[in-house]
Amino acid sequence: MKPFDPRLMTYARSARRYILTIAVLGLLTAVLVIVQAFLISRAASPVIEGTATLGDVRRPIAALAAIVLARGLTVGLREAWGRRAAEGTIRELRSALVEKAERLGPRWRARHGADTATLVTRGLDDLEPYFVKFLPQLVLVVTVTPLALVTILLQDFWSALISALTVPLIPVFMILIGRFTQESSEKKLLAMERLGSQLLDLMSGLPTLRALGREGAPRDHIRRLGRDNTRTTMATLRVAFLSGGVLEFLATLSVALVAVEVGMRLVYGHVGLATGLVIIMLAPEVFEPLRQVGAQFHASANGVAAAAAAFDVLEAEEPPRGSSAAPRLADADIVLDDLWVAARGAWAPAGLSAVLSPGTVTALRGPSGSGKSTTAMVLLGLEPATRGRVLVRPRAEGTPTGLADIDPASWWAGVTWVPQTPQLVPGTARSNLPGDADPATLAEAAQATGFDTVVDGLGQGWDTPVGQGGVGLSVGQRQRLALTRALLDDSRLVVLDEPTAHLDAMSEATVVRTLARLRDQGRIVIVIAHRAAVVAAADQIIDVPWRAATPQEESRWPQLSRVERLGDVSVSLPGFLDPDQAAADKAHEQGSARR
Repeated sequence: MKPFDPRLMTYARSARRYILTIAVLGLLTAVLVIVQAFLISRAASPVIEGTATLGDVRRPIAALAAIVLARGLTVGLREAWGRRAAEGTIRELRSALVEKAERLGPRWRARHGADTATLVTRGLDDLEPYFVKFLPQLVLVVTVTPLALVTILLQDFWSALISALTVPLIPVFMILIGRFTQESSEKKLLAMERLGSQLLDLMSGLPTLRALGREGAPRDHIRRLGRDNTRTTMATLRVAFLSGGVLEFLATLSVALVAVEVGMRLVYGHVGLATGLVIIMLAPEVFEPLRQVGAQFHASANGVAAAAAAFDVLEAEEPPRGSSAAPRLADADIVLDDLWVAARGAWAPAGLSAVLSPGTVTALRGPSGSGKSTTAMVLLGLEPATRGRVLVRPRAEGTPTGLADIDPASWWAGVTWVPQTPQLVPGTARSNLPGDADPATLAEAAQATGFDTVVDGLGQGWDTPVGQGGVGLSVGQRQRLALTRALLDDSRLVVLDEPTAHLDAMSEATVVRTLARLRDQGRIVIVIAHRAAVVAAADQIIDVPWRAATPQEESRWPQLSRVERLGDVSVSLPGFLDPDQAAADKAHEQGSARR
């Protein structure tokens, strides 16, 4: 495990500035440490030897006070800057992760979205102690330690030799203990992601579970996940205490060796008191950064594990994106040419071919899981085709353009998407509609979708506040508002996912009239439908085909994998750190004694 990942410098500008700053502060700290040792020696040795009084050493004491103050200010500045850098880095990584998850598409988010959400909201918090505590000590290891060692060498060869021989022991043991720390930190993050992702899934599905009277069913499973998370966290803390204790012991022993050697030579007069004091005070400073690195090694492991998980997402391969401008859909057909999309264990759709023309309503029909929503995602440019292609073919002369070659932003500018549960932005009902619509057009569109009756029933009409996601409106009212927005948009491709899913039969007729109005405007209308009234209103009906994947196909296309195995979150600890093993050994000893 690397204590510092260079990719931090690539993905976070705050980290770059911080590394440069603490490098400068590290050099300043090294100089202050050495000057402080010499000032203490200069002030204390004459008084101890009886050649001066406290009054005679006022200047060294005053200078020492200034150095101590400067050193304290340096430490305070370093920690304050570290917190700012940590906050900036976490903010930049969170923003990069959210943007990357958007670019990776809905299929990737369906598999990894919950884990990524846990990483973004909680996992990256481990970077704060990493920046504030660990990285500064790592910089001091390469500044204070060598400068203090060189100063000791200039004062006394044998003390420098002992220090130089004992210093490597700490990194060696750090590497050995780091093997346990790396494994436990990675599994701690995995356990936290698993608990967080399944809690998010449970919360999103809780209304359905309550409707079925099964809200208490997942309790035992969540409790078991919580125990796994607690067990993994405690195992990680035990390893952290082990690493800190061992490295503390080695550092103390190394300082003691230097102190005993200098003390013996002081007794026999082989070294002067002033020189001996300088060596004795600098010896702890040689090992102090390494000691603190060991004490903060756990923060390093958790921070590096969180950063590595973030980099895995940031470096994931994105679907290819085109760069061509979108053709005019008013004069073109959309052609689905042998479209296949890999799902878990199946192709859905499987070999779909169709032509979608302006001024027509096309209904996608099929059983749940057949690939209707996936087909819509492909048409929206949010999901790439695994096999086959989608073409935009001009109705007059011209060369067809593949959807994969079109710039997504250019394509989305001409597309309207109405999902089953429309997401509205906070504001008012009016602010969720295009701002350039005149009152007459707005009233006509609202009347066509039946949203005018909703507005009449709202306390403040069009100025009624709407919360995040549409809070304040029922799901059916949100659906009508989204349909109104679709009528007011000038996009030529309109995709609707079950627009009547939350509406009654009377409102269903309103949706059918809205579909007819969109068709009359010359739009290409795609609707995912189950209800007979919507299917009957379509100009063409496409039964979306699907089929199970073969083992050979699963080996060729990994995204066809049926089940993702859950990683093991148990941590193997030495026997004396494992309470279960210790209890078993104690029970065995008691049983042997009774026999």
